[in-house]
Amino acid sequence: MDFLETWNEAAKTTLGLFWMAFWAFGLGYLISSMIQVFVTKQRMKNTMGEAGPKSVFLGTFFGFISSSCSFAALSTTRSLFTKGAGLVPALAFLLSSTNLVVELGIVIAVFLGWQFVVGEYVGGVILILLMWLFVRITRPARLIEKARKRAREQESGDEDEDTPDWKKLIRSKEGWKMVAQRYVMEWNMVWKDVTIGFTVAGIIAAFVPQAFFQALFIGSGSENPNFLEILAQAAIGPIAAFFTFIGSMGNIPLAAVLFSNGVSFAGVIAFIFSDLVVFPVLRIQAQYYGWKMALYIVAIFFVSLVGTAIVLHYGFSIAGLLPDPSSAKSVIDRQFFAVDYTLFLNIAFIALTAWFVIWKNLGSSGHDHGSSGAKEKILFVFALLSFLWVGGGLIASLV
Repeated sequence: MDFLETWNEAAKTTLGLFWMAFWAFGLGYLISSMIQVFVTKQRMKNTMGEAGPKSVFLGTFFGFISSSCSFAALSTTRSLFTKGAGLVPALAFLLSSTNLVVELGIVIAVFLGWQFVVGEYVGGVILILLMWLFVRITRPARLIEKARKRAREQESGDEDEDTPDWKKLIRSKEGWKMVAQRYVMEWNMVWKDVTIGFTVAGIIAAFVPQAFFQALFIGSGSENPNFLEILAQAAIGPIAAFFTFIGSMGNIPLAAVLFSNGVSFAGVIAFIFSDLVVFPVLRIQAQYYGWKMALYIVAIFFVSLVGTAIVLHYGFSIAGLLPDPSSAKSVIDRQFFAVDYTLFLNIAFIALTAWFVIWKNLGSSGHDHGSSGAKEKILFVFALLSFLWVGGGLIASLV
């Protein structure tokens, strides 16, 4: 296969993967937007305590019903932390809001199957428990107080918001217009990550040979990898993700590529869980809390997610539920476009998205809460390059 043919294959794979996932994104963001409108941040602040099982449970619960965007979750976590939430409940919120949310589970189900969905949710709980254990063992009291002081100094007027009656709000036109605005904002926050993620997944699926994955993920493709190989793959997953700019939702098609190339269940799960140990997140944590606390959080997350991936892998293996990478269908070989439920669900959510965009902009003076910093500008450039790449690949089939 020559370069033009492979380029065309990569472009079609990118479009096909996005076509498979669009309705899942739409459904997830609709649910997430409804919850974020009707369950406000102020309600979370009023009910989360300093420490203890109840506070950790509440942090996990509020994260579960919150946004999956890593960078929005970072901001909310800082706000909760500065308002008195303990470090463990605040980090439980952060982990839960990026790993236990509904929309992520839907997308994982589309690309990877039910075992990974179960692994995502069960693993999310284990991840939080391990994080709690490691924080208690290390007891960084002075580091926490310094970080809280720095975060409070940096937070500019995070005013107490009104807490409207959700029962009245859910029955009002204004409440649903707020849902529409939140839905559009969710897409505005993630479209660049998603575009780049799906484009990279298509490129890797078409251009990168399986031998590369076998070299990078030690023991991948083996029928019975030993413990050290499983441990190595679980550790390599977050290391590979560290240098990416792709968020949790954009990582899922990449995870599907890894799995179809023989990477173990532990390696794929660790890669999926790694959205909070990537460099852009580390940089933002450092701005909020200082570099010592940022590096401490990344270290705690890294050890916790590797441990979680190992526990899940062998737990599923003992239960006979471990998915077999050798039986995974190649991303390239998937049938993306057909007259099936995906077509009708996509049509429905395209119509809903169009209506929400129109409704949001009718007489609205609101603004989206996406960042316009250096990272966002870089992502914007790469997203535009992704569009050009996909468009050029489709045209390549005509040459």
